[in-house]
Amino acid sequence: MIPLADRADEALAKLAGMTGSAAIGKLDGATLLGERAMLAGMAIPGRISAGGGCRLFEAVGDGIALNLARADDRELLPALLKTDTLDTNDDQAIAACIARSDAALLVARGRSMGLAMALEHEALPCCDNPCVELVTGVAAVGPVRRAPRVLDLSALWAGPLAGHLLWLAGAEVVKVESRTRPDAMREGERAFYALLNQGKASVVLDFADASDRQALLSLIAASDIVIEAARPRALAQLGIDAARIVRTTPGLVWVTITGHGAAGEAADWVGFGDDCGVAGGLSAALRAASGRSGFVGDAIADPLAGITAALAAWEAWSSRRGGRFGVAMSHVIACCLTRAHATDPAALDASLRAWSAAAGMPFPLVSRRPIGAVRTFGEDTHARLAQVARC
Repeated sequence: MIPLADRADEALAKLAGMTGSAAIGKLDGATLLGERAMLAGMAIPGRISAGGGCRLFEAVGDGIALNLARADDRELLPALLKTDTLDTNDDQAIAACIARSDAALLVARGRSMGLAMALEHEALPCCDNPCVELVTGVAAVGPVRRAPRVLDLSALWAGPLAGHLLWLAGAEVVKVESRTRPDAMREGERAFYALLNQGKASVVLDFADASDRQALLSLIAASDIVIEAARPRALAQLGIDAARIVRTTPGLVWVTITGHGAAGEAADWVGFGDDCGVAGGLSAALRAASGRSGFVGDAIADPLAGITAALAAWEAWSSRRGGRFGVAMSHVIACCLTRAHATDPAALDASLRAWSAAAGMPFPLVSRRPIGAVRTFGEDTHARLAQVARC
């Protein structure tokens, strides 16, 4: 069993009860947390993440997670480590440089450079609710009369999973992708992409084109729920002021998924599922329980944040109150850990010890197949834009 899968079970049961969805009622947390790794044949990780892109290193004062999953991340290592002689493909040399560096200073510098990094013992704010209201919305008038219309502007895992769960609850979901930068999961992990994006209409836009940016605003205006995972400057470049839109659109629910928060300095920090799991305290908890640090799950902050986002979106939409809500992946992990400690600390420690002992073994087998069609890239663009043009 993947640690914290019981927290996912709890959230899924709540979502199934709220939505009345039999399909969500059949899901379990272990499946949603482990299906990507199982489909890809990954092994239970140690100090290298299941996907291989993130590693744990020992530095002065603390352990750190350094995510080098993107093609150009390694080009930043000489500046991060303040050396001109580093072979950026030599992981032993990287580890030696990190071992001589102050952990907190290194993570602060890396985050300012756009690297996804985390301290093993991160100083997170006290968290009893992983979903924060960022902007108070305008309440819609009258009762809910139909399933929500969802605009999924996200990519990869957490956001698409949230949209997928809403689709299972009966929502009409439109996935919007950039013509020049489509969702990397579409071609990289096709079976997993099919699970998360089945049943969603596919719209493709050129965000450099003024008319397409206006079309995006029209799609937003026709939606009940918007899911996005962009940093503030990315939205600004598209001419999107989420706060203004929420304050002027009755009942609109806008969910922003981030690595570490949607306000202040943390809003600009890059975060992915593995390093955010570390930032949330999971690797520290693993070390405390088993004596060894390591990664827990496969990018575990992604699926837990996706479930959290779907629950928050449905709850806000069904209440008709609207608003913009922030779901930070590292905070989701911290909240799940807090609740697990409060509920049954012995069971949590036992699951962490069992996970550590299983390092190198295959991920547990889970079974789930798409039940809806996966639309081809941009298949619904013309029809959807024509539809909002008539509104």
